Amino acid sequence: MSASSSDHVTSLPGDAEGMTESIELDQAVTRVEQELGRLFARIRVSWREAAVTVHPDLQPLGYQVLTSIATGKATSASAIIERLQTDKSAVSRHVRQLEELGLVESVPDPDDRRARVLVATDLAQERVATARAKYEAASANVCAAGRQLILTIS
Repeated sequence: MSASSSDHVTSLPGDAEGMTESIELDQAVTRVEQELGRLFARIRVSWREAAVTVHPDLQPLGYQVLTSIATGKATSASAIIERLQTDKSAVSRHVRQLEELGLVESVPDPDDRRARVLVATDLAQERVATARAKYEAASANVCAAGRQLILTIS
């Protein structure tokens, strides 16, 4: 089988430009991935610090469970599982810990006495408010880092 002229690829002047753009794009994607990794790490640290502010033994997922309950966005185990996209055993373990720490109570659902809902105690509301103030200050720094990332790659 003979090679046709279409099988032979020659380098055109525009190819070098396209190659440079491709390399620049790859480098930009790498920078974004690195910065997003740093951003996510900062968020995880902020959650850990917020959790410790509420109680020294509280884990970041426990803090997220508590804030879901405290804000009323999720007041049942199934709603928390859906909201946080985590498994039932983890939610159950954290709810039990929150109850033991006096931060959450299970009370009869006012709309359906057969069901129970989770509510944050006054102590929890107070500690979450304190943690949130610290967390929001840290989040402002994370947002500033995110804005800087956008400016860097623009």
